[in-house]
Amino acid sequence: MPHNLRIGLFGIGLDTYWPQFPGLKERLEGYVARVAQKLERPGTDIVNLGLVDNPERAQVAGREFRRADVDIIFLYVTTYALSSTVLPVVRRAKVPVVVLNIVPEASIDYSTFNALNDRTKMTGEWLAYCSACPVPEIANVFQRANIPFYQITGVLENDPECWQEVDAWVEAARVAAGMANNRLGLMGHYYSGMLDIYSDVTLQCTTFGTHVEILEVDELTALRHKVTPAEVEVRLGEFHDLFDIQPGCPAEDLAEAARTAVALDRLVANHHLGSIAYYYKGTGVAENETTLASIIMGSSQLTARGVTVAGEYEVKNVQAMKIMDLFGAGGSFTEYYAIDLKDDVVLMGHDGPGHIAIAEGKTKVRSLDVYHGKVGRGVSVEMAVKHGPVTLLSVIERGGRLALLWAQAESVTGPILQIGNTNSRYRFGCGARAFVNQWNAAGPAHHCAVGIGHIGHKIEKLGKLLEMETIQIL
Repeated sequence: MPHNLRIGLFGIGLDTYWPQFPGLKERLEGYVARVAQKLERPGTDIVNLGLVDNPERAQVAGREFRRADVDIIFLYVTTYALSSTVLPVVRRAKVPVVVLNIVPEASIDYSTFNALNDRTKMTGEWLAYCSACPVPEIANVFQRANIPFYQITGVLENDPECWQEVDAWVEAARVAAGMANNRLGLMGHYYSGMLDIYSDVTLQCTTFGTHVEILEVDELTALRHKVTPAEVEVRLGEFHDLFDIQPGCPAEDLAEAARTAVALDRLVANHHLGSIAYYYKGTGVAENETTLASIIMGSSQLTARGVTVAGEYEVKNVQAMKIMDLFGAGGSFTEYYAIDLKDDVVLMGHDGPGHIAIAEGKTKVRSLDVYHGKVGRGVSVEMAVKHGPVTLLSVIERGGRLALLWAQAESVTGPILQIGNTNSRYRFGCGARAFVNQWNAAGPAHHCAVGIGHIGHKIEKLGKLLEMETIQIL
């Protein structure tokens, strides 16, 4: 469901200063307004409370943030302020806090400053630059109050490093909010005996805030009955535009895939789903077996549109896929199945749906006489992830909690197996042997999500916002 990220912003100051130093308050309010401008972006609402400069205003500000239902707060330290001005705001709001220790210029103009020849003016000018002064006091109080906080130190203008860090926190907060607002459909059941993928679904809900909707395969089959021949033809046209359909794909298999794709869209709309995990073993009910055997192309379309779909009822991995997609990186279902020690790469891929929006070239569709380990036969997708930087992510369970396991690599050119599955070659900085050993040692399930770009620093921030352990493979 659509949900704008709500960013809370407030600056802090000390009201005692305002009558002493004319113009200081207005100057600092201008800085807060500039930060608000820099935080603006599509899909966000900025709740800017301006300067909070005494404990009484702080109490009111905390209530205002709670009423506004903000997802994250940026605390802009504009000058010295009492910690008693900060604590009531953050304590009542009860959302993650990023402290902006940001100065108006990279350096004070000492010559101009010292030439003012007016101690009052000089002090007022100094106060506009002393944002670093109260940060230890604030940090001390947050630590003693068990309030997690994060810091960014930099310059208001012309400081790309500072504002890239701000952007990463905003992105992580947007993903955390997206996960909390997501509705995950679970259709079917686990792959029998695949113990590593079994998950505490309640733990998924309590950690991410995700709503889980239990679905029946029969509902998707019933929706297939309502798809008209005209709708099938329209979807077949989309298939030919979107995919590179290989010779030998039976027309009847493509038609079944088109029918299921239309039905899938209706299932998603009916339940307002943002992700799906499915698996069906098959019990001799032919209609249901046809439904699940023809699900791959429609699921790949959905995944490319941001409704991530995972096979094998992989709850943990569909969560990882959704996280990657919310970051704009994609998030394709994958696992490693072989190591090429000669080229020092890990071969990774999977059968079933792929994230075709991050494919290298046009995704191929091939006909398979058998889906290995699964019911039925039909058409499947074959793709490689775009060549260049990639990030792998796995949601893992350890010690009764969820954690985020991640690694960065390069998707490289070279031969892949043309077997109607997703397939890619990944090169890791630590080498193939070390990567596999370290990844396995963390105890993940054998699936993970892959997305384009190196976004590990954003995953680290997401982990902090959700109070989850993050584990990087170096």
